[in-house]
Amino acid sequence: MKPRLGLFDSGVGGLTVLRRVLERHGQVPCLYLGDTARVPYGNRMPHEIRVIAKEVVQWLRDQQVTAVVMACNTTNALASDVAEAVAGGIPVVRLIEAAANMLSEERVGVLATPAAAASGAYGKQIEISRPGTMVIEQGCPAFVPLIETGQLSSEQLYQAAREYLNPLLAAQVEAVVLGCTHYPLLEPILRQILPQDVRLIDPAIGVARELDVLLGSPTIPLGTSLSLTSTRFCVTANPEGFATRATPWLGERPQVELVSLQCPACAS
Repeated sequence: MKPRLGLFDSGVGGLTVLRRVLERHGQVPCLYLGDTARVPYGNRMPHEIRVIAKEVVQWLRDQQVTAVVMACNTTNALASDVAEAVAGGIPVVRLIEAAANMLSEERVGVLATPAAAASGAYGKQIEISRPGTMVIEQGCPAFVPLIETGQLSSEQLYQAAREYLNPLLAAQVEAVVLGCTHYPLLEPILRQILPQDVRLIDPAIGVARELDVLLGSPTIPLGTSLSLTSTRFCVTANPEGFATRATPWLGERPQVELVSLQCPACAS
């Protein structure tokens, strides 16, 4: 029997990770938690993020998941040790290591939440994986709030993207890491601004590959439609709004439960 994966993020961003996992591994039993009562994580103080990570991972353990996927770069950057400690020995899969392992370029830009960028976590991990790589980490405070309110084609979002990419373009980066799980949703806008030869790195793809160790080699034929029948979706606020925002990315409207992280039984 395959493990039951517990994935979490502050909102819809982690769905980019869930989608990559399901595309590669099929109907894996999954529990997705969007902590929408506290979105965005990336504008919070480090101690808040560590408390949040503890609560979230403990709740996932109470739901009897057998592996935790940190589908949130901010908690990856600031609270991986907390997640490991609370997980109590079950596997914890991280985005930052997966992204670093995908790189081959010498000049790399990272778009991240302010908290993740300030931590320098991507630069540290890339230096471990590829010593000598030049890394520029750019905080992007406007992205997640705009994405969470559905403004994916707004002029405001385009202008924010241009502002955040300018330092990376000036440094002539060869690859840009999408250092927040919300950011793959911005790929069409980013592609309008970036030179065509700049590679976009989606850490979710690396996570799906690393899960081969737990789930086995992929056996899903290319082009197979996404199935959500084995996935349970939970949020801490506004389930209807979450379902609406999730629909374009998932291809269908998910059934979403409202839960409380303080209650092991999870019903709110």
